[in-house]
Amino acid sequence: MVQSGGHSGHSHGEEQLSDRQLVLAVAINVLLTLAQIIGGIVSGSLALIADALHNFSDAASLGLAWFARRIGRRPADKLMTFGYAQGEVVAALINLTTLLIIGFYLIVEAINRFADPQPVEGWTVIAVAGVALVIDLVTAFIVYRGAHESINMKAAFLHNVSDALASVGVIVAGVLIILYDLYLADLVITLIIAGYVIWQGITLLPRTVRLLMGAVPDELEFDRIVEFLEGQQGVESVHHVHIWNLGEHHRALETHIVPSFDSLAAFEELKLSLRARLTQRFGIAHATFEACLARDCENALVADHHPAGGRTDHDDQSDQ
Repeated sequence: MVQSGGHSGHSHGEEQLSDRQLVLAVAINVLLTLAQIIGGIVSGSLALIADALHNFSDAASLGLAWFARRIGRRPADKLMTFGYAQGEVVAALINLTTLLIIGFYLIVEAINRFADPQPVEGWTVIAVAGVALVIDLVTAFIVYRGAHESINMKAAFLHNVSDALASVGVIVAGVLIILYDLYLADLVITLIIAGYVIWQGITLLPRTVRLLMGAVPDELEFDRIVEFLEGQQGVESVHHVHIWNLGEHHRALETHIVPSFDSLAAFEELKLSLRARLTQRFGIAHATFEACLARDCENALVADHHPAGGRTDHDDQSDQ
């Protein structure tokens, strides 16, 4: 009992430490963003402002991740019967949408600069980007220390590494401006940063939307799970199968089962067995089973939740 209590306290301490690191990373990135924006305005460097907006999106992402994690720890209640874990997915959708907006904004600004070039102060660009590079690396180190068992913190670490690479690109642009008066380099670096930001958003957005819509988790195969269930002793067939994620990592399943026996006690034993095997085989920790007779159930594996005839209330209203 003593060991159990000590372990629990240690885990809680690690979790709180990760939260503090996350808040510190947010604060540092916000200060860095302000410094880069001021430096970008003073120097006339759009690439520096682009890097600043990238940093700001990361600061917002870290802040939302911290806020969503705190909400996600709340237990299920009468309002949110599935709990609050989906809050992290909602935060991810907001972050990705912001990334896309920033990326396209930077492209528009770069195109405008191509049409109306502006002088850029190379030394200011290098100085500010150099400071940004150091801060990005320090922030990445802070986040990495709490990233050993947290995928959110690992993602934050990768974001900061990408920020550091963007700062390196801005420094290169500053050097080219000083040595060769190559002001075009500033715009090229801006487009590269914008393209990377958009790529991040487009790559992660589909999975985020699927999570919010209750899609089958990417790591699972619907047909394979159905085949597994129907291959278990005592299961005659399954239908109306639902497989989804509760939050980002917790998998859930709900299905109707036609048992090969009529005993309620035997069905209770079957449920316990199926839950254990689903957890072991597919990592599905939340499973709900409903017993039914073959003659009383539809044969469809996937239930049609629309009204009869496949028409929705919206369709009926549109016809009026």
